[in-house]
Amino acid sequence: MTEAEIAEACAFSKKYRAGQLYRWLARGATSFEEMSDLSKEARARLSALFPKIYSSQVAADLIDEDGSEKLQIRLRDGAAIECVLLEDIEGRKTACLSSQVGCPMGCAFCKTGSLGYLRDLGSDEIMEQFHFLDNRRGPISNVVFMGMGEPLLNLEAVRRAVTLLCDPSGIGLSHRKITISTSGVVPGILELAENGPAVRLAISLTAATDELRTELMPINKKWNLAALKEALLVYQANTGERITLEAALMAGRNTGVEDARTLARWASGLQVQVNVISWNKIPSLPFSEPTRAEVERFIAALEAEGITVNRRMHRGRGVMGACGQLGDTLKA
Repeated sequence: MTEAEIAEACAFSKKYRAGQLYRWLARGATSFEEMSDLSKEARARLSALFPKIYSSQVAADLIDEDGSEKLQIRLRDGAAIECVLLEDIEGRKTACLSSQVGCPMGCAFCKTGSLGYLRDLGSDEIMEQFHFLDNRRGPISNVVFMGMGEPLLNLEAVRRAVTLLCDPSGIGLSHRKITISTSGVVPGILELAENGPAVRLAISLTAATDELRTELMPINKKWNLAALKEALLVYQANTGERITLEAALMAGRNTGVEDARTLARWASGLQVQVNVISWNKIPSLPFSEPTRAEVERFIAALEAEGITVNRRMHRGRGVMGACGQLGDTLKA
């Protein structure tokens, strides 16, 4: 809830009480008893009105030796999702949040895509992931919608969560510290271009030929590479922001020098950075990690074409919490 919605729902006799309650919730309070600047009577009334602050609960907490932390969360209807806390070598903490239960996109190299799709998450369920991670490992400095699900197919809930995350009266994150990653939902990209939120945009590209991208990412049948680029040109014209292209490399599939050159040609006219990441092993899927030599050749070929490249580090693999692995350890 926003502060205004809290004021309406709770009907405080003193208007400033809504602001106090909102700030406690933004700090991740899990009970009304923690809210020491509210009167005992107010806390009792709130507890009666709202027996639970959170609708979901942490079912499992998995910590990798690299410091990454994955939470398995049981939702109010019994469905399950995962979210991850990643910490870089400089100590900055990023929350990787899910937007759907499962995923409808069916990308061939992603474990979540093999689970199928159950439903969208509410903005409350998105925010609870953030608070569960922040209460354990905060303060969190960055949020990425790169967890389970396709964020642009649940844009209104994601948009509302971003509003709450960035409210200066509450959590107060900068919009520039939030990234939405999409497999290429063209109407969602155009909606972002027109109406925001003004967060960073990342595209899971993986391949820059329609034949290979359709094989790996079925979304390409609906919105092919030409349609995707046209939408990104509109997005960039409207926002002026650089776009991140994500390339998950699989041995012998998309790691060739010509694959890199094709990607660079496709990106011509866009202001982009390419994030290169070796495919993270998922035993049930028919792919292999690329060799170091394959990755280095791919990166060198991109850089030779004038593309800025960022090599993503592997984090969370030990708890199946790395890119593409979410859902591998979920239990029914």
